[in-house]
Amino acid sequence: MRGSPTDPRRAAGPRRAHRTVGAAACAALLLPLLGAAPSGARSDGPPDGRLQQAFEQAAVAYDVPRSVLLGVAYLQSRWDAHGGAPSVTGGYGPMHLTDARTALATTPHHSEGAEDPRGDDARPPLLPEAQLPQTTELPARLTTLSKAAELTGISAERLRTDPAANVAGGAALLAAAQRELGAPPSDDPADWYGAVARFSGADDTATAATYAGDVYDVLRAGQERRTDAGQLVTLAAQPELVPDTSQLRRTGLRPASAEGTECPATVSCEWIPAPYEEFGEGDYGNHDLGERPASQDIDYIVVHDTEGAWEGVLAMVQDPAYVSWNYSLRSTDGHIAQHVKAKDVAWHAGNWYVNAKSIGLEHEGFLASPDAWYTEAMYRSSARLVKYLAEKYDIPLDRQHILGHDNVPGPTTSTIRGMHTDPGPYWDWQHYFTLLGRPFGPTARAGGNIVTILPDYAANRPVYTGCTAQAEPCAVHGSSAVRLYSGPGETYPLIKDIGLRPGGEDSTTDVNDIGSRVSTGQQYAVAERQGDWTAIWYLGQKAWFRNPVQAPTAVPAKGRVVTPRDGLDSVPVYGRAYPEASAYPAGVPAQSVSPLPYQLLKGQKYVVGDKVPGEYYYAVTFATDAHRVVVGKDLYYEIQFGHRVAFVRAADVRPVS
Repeated sequence: MRGSPTDPRRAAGPRRAHRTVGAAACAALLLPLLGAAPSGARSDGPPDGRLQQAFEQAAVAYDVPRSVLLGVAYLQSRWDAHGGAPSVTGGYGPMHLTDARTALATTPHHSEGAEDPRGDDARPPLLPEAQLPQTTELPARLTTLSKAAELTGISAERLRTDPAANVAGGAALLAAAQRELGAPPSDDPADWYGAVARFSGADDTATAATYAGDVYDVLRAGQERRTDAGQLVTLAAQPELVPDTSQLRRTGLRPASAEGTECPATVSCEWIPAPYEEFGEGDYGNHDLGERPASQDIDYIVVHDTEGAWEGVLAMVQDPAYVSWNYSLRSTDGHIAQHVKAKDVAWHAGNWYVNAKSIGLEHEGFLASPDAWYTEAMYRSSARLVKYLAEKYDIPLDRQHILGHDNVPGPTTSTIRGMHTDPGPYWDWQHYFTLLGRPFGPTARAGGNIVTILPDYAANRPVYTGCTAQAEPCAVHGSSAVRLYSGPGETYPLIKDIGLRPGGEDSTTDVNDIGSRVSTGQQYAVAERQGDWTAIWYLGQKAWFRNPVQAPTAVPAKGRVVTPRDGLDSVPVYGRAYPEASAYPAGVPAQSVSPLPYQLLKGQKYVVGDKVPGEYYYAVTFATDAHRVVVGKDLYYEIQFGHRVAFVRAADVRPVS
């Protein structure tokens, strides 16, 4: 996401006799509990069980099995309430009741700011001007909160801000879905498969089935978790549970086909192609044809958010004059649409070297709420897709290869300030990598010379500004990011980024300012330690962050680093690993190997990702017969240089274990 301020509007229960309960009666039954759970409550002491009790009472009031209610809420939010803040699609509370009218954005991701999504200075900058289509009617999946208000008689405001009320609203929606299917209430969770599928909001059977399958996986495995408000919630495992999947036929949802997609069978996926078309003289879009991985390796997966609603995003990626990415993922249910084959090169990351060697994933999200949260359904679907792609193309599952858009470097000095900053500090990288099967943790003994950044996401709540208005504080929120200072204390100035601010101005706490920020899973070489503070080498400087032994924000790691070779006081840093001029064949113009304004100085060390040859994909014409992959003899190391990765020539540095 990229940051101009925008308008903020935007376990089975006991057996019981069947009964019909009206909205007023249900609301009355729940009133004592609702009164005990103030809006945005957060307990710093021992959990008192209020949220667990809310699930119990809502299950009784609406005749829904408690385990089903808990399972659905876990897949929506992992039972977090987020202090009443909306998700990226305007969903609220543990049940993710949606009111997307409060979260609509007006500027799509790739039309904002100065970033050229293609990122190739061999062609004129591509600055698309497409706007999100204006819609007068939202799909039902984005308006479940108003329906819950009608069913329960609870106000929309209470459903947004009160976790107990929100749970009651979710129970009412599940009960209504069961009635609409013509099925009676049942104490057996197996009888609720169709209602769970309908609750997803999906409009096709494949997505609804994938969502319901995930909920029943949660029910079989069981869960226990302390929420963001300090509440301990427990769901007992039911390993023998087998749902009645035949109910899916009665949901009335349209059939869907995964034909043509490159997706694992464990997700719901459809093929909505981005057009490869020529328009105007010498102009074409919105991607380049290629022959990856035969012609060049796929080394990166780039995580984005869309900055727009699902329907509008799909319309834009089908516009040949716009830009492209490989996959879109929907927030409410994790549904995936593929647009560009992996063999081809999408225009998404703002750096042609990275585009030519990456696959781009856009996750549904809104610029209007940069501090909003992402659903568990989308995290799980994304992780399954990434695991599949990583295995297929031999991409390591680490933060040097699974990048956020905010980790992609500007290819040249002039592009640094325009690079995008999504998915931002609220993307939960530790949870994401846990779903990938590669959770971060210590890999060396304490006191080593490399650290992996690893704050406790829920407890790590740095102050950010600019989410809804310039300099205004954002909602308090868990974060994957850790702030960096120029000395061992918060009274010191923040670390400066001369690429973002050539005049030497200070970094800020703006949610989109990455100049003094590291993120979960990134690795850095230790420069110094003082008490509770650790310094790392970052953008050519010592950068300090608080790292107490009792509550560490980083853990010891092992790996390789590079430092300037003997005799060199400084080494240039690059935003792309392009070949030397002599490597280009006739007919392919040599691209400049342009250093960024940073320096890797004598005595400093930076953690290494890959060692790669210089490489450039020449593709500036619609006809593909002139396309070439140029590979040089000069070698580069990818390094974790700042918040973004960068490259140094192997001849300029020496590796150190």
